[in-house]
Amino acid sequence: MEIALLIHVATTLFMTGLIWFVQVVHYPLFARVGCDGFATYAERHAARTTWIVGPVMSAELVTGVVLLAGGPEGKTLAILIAGMVLLGLIWLSTALLQVPLHERLRRGYTDADQRKLVQGNWIRTAAWSARAILILWLLLPSSS
Repeated sequence: MEIALLIHVATTLFMTGLIWFVQVVHYPLFARVGCDGFATYAERHAARTTWIVGPVMSAELVTGVVLLAGGPEGKTLAILIAGMVLLGLIWLSTALLQVPLHERLRRGYTDADQRKLVQGNWIRTAAWSARAILILWLLLPSSS
């Protein structure tokens, strides 16, 4: 159970840092790539990003389920449930907002779609930030 918690903490904190980088640096710079080369850029971006975020997001989800299945009680259970609700929101936002917008941008760049991507990504940025706070709170000695 301890290893699951350590992996869960590490993946949540990794994704929190990564999503802030994506939100503040990466997605806004999409507007500077240029229309001519954007389709190739978007294709390569999607392929390379998947290799990084896919395993980490999957490990975060699996370890969250493992921790819940371990039968925690009290504050620990409440924190884990709240974190998993946020994780569900992240996965839904990814599937319903970010992935379709990336697909549209891959077919052809538009300023409107790029702005929607940045604006919609605030959902994931806020949710992962809240998850980081919850998981760090969980580590406090008095939280269990």
